[in-house]
Amino acid sequence: MVRKASGMRSEARSEMGGGKGIVDVIHILEKNELKSHGRLFARNILKPGTSIGFHQHVGDFEIYYIAKGEGVFNDNGVLIPVCAGDVGIIDNLQSHAIENTGIVEMEVIAVVLYE
Repeated sequence: MVRKASGMRSEARSEMGGGKGIVDVIHILEKNELKSHGRLFARNILKPGTSIGFHQHVGDFEIYYIAKGEGVFNDNGVLIPVCAGDVGIIDNLQSHAIENTGIVEMEVIAVVLYE
């Protein structure tokens, strides 16, 4: 099976996780396609100044792959500069956030899997 990019569901999420601005979420796979192993596999597009707010993961963990752009990753309260090619790993019971502090769009591939 092949899913063309044009067939992926997208949504604009305002103040995602308590963050700033609107994040465009393009669902690479739907939750049911993850076969009970997780709940999200998506591209998150953040315009400059946009963020995903500080939130905690309970019962799951998340992987962020920074595909494009640069920003600041909040890793349980520790602020870490990130750029294309970096990976953020958010364990169960850990909290995190990310903000695009650059001048171009930031693209973050996110995968949330169950513990």
